[in-house]
Amino acid sequence: MLKTTKNLDMGSVSVMQNLEKQTARYYLMCERNWIYHLLITVAGYFGAFTYLLRGNVFCNAQTGNVVLMGLALGNGQWQSAVYYLIPISAYLAGAFVSELLPNPVKHHLPMRWDTLLIAIEMLAVVGLGFVPESAPVQISQVVINFIASMQYNTFRQAEGVPMATTFATNHIRQLGIGLAKEILHRHSEDKSHRVKLLRHFQMLIFFVLGAVIGTVFCNLLVGKAIWITLLPLGIVFCAMLHADLTTEKNMVEKNPNSKN
Repeated sequence: MLKTTKNLDMGSVSVMQNLEKQTARYYLMCERNWIYHLLITVAGYFGAFTYLLRGNVFCNAQTGNVVLMGLALGNGQWQSAVYYLIPISAYLAGAFVSELLPNPVKHHLPMRWDTLLIAIEMLAVVGLGFVPESAPVQISQVVINFIASMQYNTFRQAEGVPMATTFATNHIRQLGIGLAKEILHRHSEDKSHRVKLLRHFQMLIFFVLGAVIGTVFCNLLVGKAIWITLLPLGIVFCAMLHADLTTEKNMVEKNPNSKN
């Protein structure tokens, strides 16, 4: 009897441990790989849109603007240097806002900040589609700077792997690291690095795909081409909102990018 009871207790512990492991491995909808694939596709599309139609610039990151501001300062072009503070400030503001809002949003609205952010992006996209071609390109640039910064600061990790959803630089870097590990581990049974390598490769492919699709529609629809991104953003929003209201309704305190 004691042996049977002991076996039952050990069996119960084993079941509990398995349940804990499954819970620890649960990823919120906002962390799913396919969500990140759609978001970086939109980022590639934005890149094509701003480069082809809005001033031949990329608004998803700010390295270029910082370099151009430095060049302007070095050449004594003070007015141009001050101009570059506008997109840089918009990017800074996006990070600032996205750092402050997550907790208030999840405690006062029936959705997470991540979900609300996608809704904000969709509203911004709708507005940008109405901007006439004769309007200053800076309008579109600043808006995309702002939402790209919020997205970059919000969506940080896809199913346990750190990711960027607004530009491709880190994915290219990670491909190089992954290929180096292929050589270093060629005689080892440990091939765990391949999972990360594949994920970064997928992100890069989706970014390029977004740029290709963006180029096609920008040539066809000009400024209104940006409305095409409402389709992938709408899919992301509906999936995340449904999770917020149903399967993840009682998980509001579980933070993305963690096992808490």
